[in-house]
Amino acid sequence: MDYKDYYKILGVNRKASADDIRRVYRKLAMQYHPDKNPGDKKAEDKFKEINEAYQVLSDDQKRARYDQLGSAYSNFRTSGGRPGDFQWDDWFQQNAGQRGNVNDMFNGGGSAGFSDFFRTIFGEAMRSSTRSQAAQGTGYQQEAQISFQEAYEGTLRQLQTNGRKLQVRIPAGVKTGSKVRVAGAGPEGLDLYLVIRVEDQDRFERDGCDLTTTSAVSIFTLILGGEADVDTPAGKVKLSIPAGTQTDQVFRLAGRGMPHLKKANTKGDLFVKLKVQVPKYLSSKQRELIEEASRIKF
Repeated sequence: MDYKDYYKILGVNRKASADDIRRVYRKLAMQYHPDKNPGDKKAEDKFKEINEAYQVLSDDQKRARYDQLGSAYSNFRTSGGRPGDFQWDDWFQQNAGQRGNVNDMFNGGGSAGFSDFFRTIFGEAMRSSTRSQAAQGTGYQQEAQISFQEAYEGTLRQLQTNGRKLQVRIPAGVKTGSKVRVAGAGPEGLDLYLVIRVEDQDRFERDGCDLTTTSAVSIFTLILGGEADVDTPAGKVKLSIPAGTQTDQVFRLAGRGMPHLKKANTKGDLFVKLKVQVPKYLSSKQRELIEEASRIKF
C-alpha cells in the first residue's frame, strides 16, 4: 500500500491553517469537478483524491492521526527505508489505542468510495461499510455558495452528475456550514452533501435567526419624532420613531429576521440600531433657527 500525501495533493504546507486548506480545496474542487469535466476519468479521479484529502485535513481529529502517521513514515524514509517496506501493521499496533471509534469519526457513516489507504488509516471496520451506511455519513461534499438573499428566501441549484441533471432545493434559513443532502448524487452512487457558504454582506449581522442592522435617521426625526425607512431582507418598512429618541437606541421588529430552517413560516427578529444623520449643508434659515434653538436652555 502506498502512502498518500494529502498535503501535497492539495498543494498546501503542513502548517496550513484550516482557512488556507478550505480556500485551496474550493479552488481545486471547482477545477476538477465532474460537471466541468464530463467524461474525463482523470479529472474525476483527481476530484475524488482532492475530496479525500480535504475530508482528512479539514477534520482536527483525522488530521492529527494522519500527521502522526506522516511523522513516522517520514522518519522511516529519512533513515533509508523503501516505500514498500514500511511496516503498517506495526504502526497500527503501536497506536491502536488512538484509533477511536470509526463510526464516531464519521458521524455514524462509512468510507465507501475512498482509497484503501484512507480506510486502512481510519479503521479496518470501514472496509465492510455498506452503501446504506454511506448514506448516513459524510458521503461526498461539494461547496455551494449562495447570497444572503438566497439564504433568506431559499433557492435552487442545478447539478449535473452521473449523467443526469438534478434540481436541488436549498431551503430558506440555511447558514454557512449547513448541509443539504442529495441522495445518490455523488460518485459511485454515494450521497452528495452540498455544504452551504453564505456570501458575506454588510447590511445585516446574523445571530441564529435574529438579525441586527443599523439605520441612519435625520436628527430632526429623532428630536421631533416621525417615520424612517428601514431595510429588512424583505424590503423597506416604515419605522415609527417617538420624539426624543436617542442615537444608538435599538428597536425590535418581531418576525422580520431569518426564517427558521425547519419552520420556514417562522422567522426571527430584526433589531434596528438608530444612528443620527447630521445634515452636511444648511440653508441660512435653517442655521438661524438652529442657532436660536441652541440658545434656549432645556
